[in-house]
Amino acid sequence: MQRVNIKDLVPKENVESVFFVKYIAVAEARNGNKYLNVILSDSTGDLESRSWNSAEEIASKIEKGDFAKVKGKTNIYQGRKQFILQSISKIDKSEINMDDFVLKADRKADEMFDELFSLVNALDDVYIRDLLVNILSDTEIQRRLKKWQAGKTIHHAYQGGLLEHILSCANLAKTLSPIYKVNLNYVMAGAVLHDICKVYELTDDLNVEYTEEGKLVGHLVKALEVVDRFSYRMKQFPHQTKMHLKHILLSHHGEYAYGSPKIPQTSEAMLVHMIDLMDSKMHTFETVKRTDNNTGHWTGFVKHLDRIVYKDELPFHNEYLEETPSEEKHQAVETKKKPTGKTKEKASSGAMADALKGFKV
Repeated sequence: MQRVNIKDLVPKENVESVFFVKYIAVAEARNGNKYLNVILSDSTGDLESRSWNSAEEIASKIEKGDFAKVKGKTNIYQGRKQFILQSISKIDKSEINMDDFVLKADRKADEMFDELFSLVNALDDVYIRDLLVNILSDTEIQRRLKKWQAGKTIHHAYQGGLLEHILSCANLAKTLSPIYKVNLNYVMAGAVLHDICKVYELTDDLNVEYTEEGKLVGHLVKALEVVDRFSYRMKQFPHQTKMHLKHILLSHHGEYAYGSPKIPQTSEAMLVHMIDLMDSKMHTFETVKRTDNNTGHWTGFVKHLDRIVYKDELPFHNEYLEETPSEEKHQAVETKKKPTGKTKEKASSGAMADALKGFKV
């Protein structure tokens, strides 16, 4: 059996392939009948799936996190792809190639990490620079940072996604800090540290979940613990420096409504919040456009963005458009004007002169 990628599925096509079971549950239709609601997944995306027969029996044999061999047909429902399951059976992990199911960042983790380390090494505040170097040099933090994703399902939700997000924020910090005349050292520190403790908040399985520490403590508070742990190892680390770093980390969600214990009260903290927000939102737009299964120019309604998104390229012209024959004809009609006033009078006199030419009295 040759595996088929989700992105390559064609409507009305019969399919037999292996997928990862990202979600499975028994649901009830309006008529009271039970059906199976499944989300199948591979490295190319997710696919909503349904089974209308033996829902409870199948659910007793297949669990979330299993790999399954499925047979069925791809359908279009409300403008998007849906897979109608005819059969589904669990298979052992030893039978699959994990690379077929792990979505990874486009760039290599080592390459991204080296670039991030270079940005940190270029800072001119010796305490902030050394603090960041020590944190990034920690063997366990470095190992996890190169692998972890930044969120469960949306925010850079793939292997290496957390590092990609942090590097993007660090580059934005380098670019934007001089424009807004703020202290680059603090903005860079915020960019590097604001989400780094997601390596403790999330698991690294195919089905990413929150750890107990993530549920009970969270990455904002955990980041303060990391700052304390590594700064205590440095001689005479300035109290004021540490206090402002902690404020940036505690306020980077920007609003109390978004779970931020503090709101930004320094320009540096505000810029870190805006950089984080910008990078996560822009990446979310790209993810939605890339993974949407709707036909046409628009995605389906995206609940967490509260909108639909235009997913095609915008028009671009590097040369002026050539006029079409119909446009040229229309332009010719517009520019050809009937003679009026003196012009009309002159034209009439000329016509009369031609008519009387050679006439004798």
